Amino acid sequence: MNEEAIDNLPLIQGDGLGREPIKRTGNVWSAMAHIITGVIGAGVLSLAWSVAQLGWIVGPMAILLFAVTTLISTFLLSDCYRYPHPENGNKRSPSYMVAVSLYLGEIREKVCGVLVYASLYGTTTAYIITSATSFR
Repeated sequence: MNEEAIDNLPLIQGDGLGREPIKRTGNVWSAMAHIITGVIGAGVLSLAWSVAQLGWIVGPMAILLFAVTTLISTFLLSDCYRYPHPENGNKRSPSYMVAVSLYLGEIREKVCGVLVYASLYGTTTAYIITSATSFR
């Protein structure tokens, strides 16, 4: 398949494992609402304090650095959404770990899984500690 044919394929064709495709009921507005709530989240509550601690020069530079990092990771994840399979056509990656497995192999999938779970554990711990200190 050429690039143009791949780009014109619908995103929902099944997962390549013979299962029926998931019926998706979301639309552009619900996707935008989820993105906005994910981006705004609890991080906005501490943004003013963080910028005040960094100063007027480094604070906005840090915000721009994190914005560029988020943009690059978004582009990388969206490029990894479909995996070009040589025999079955495109294969949709239903999760982040499946995409890592398809592109990098099973060993790196396990390493990535450990790092993702460690990150989630650390973030949860930080939220619990921050919440507990703010209740005092």
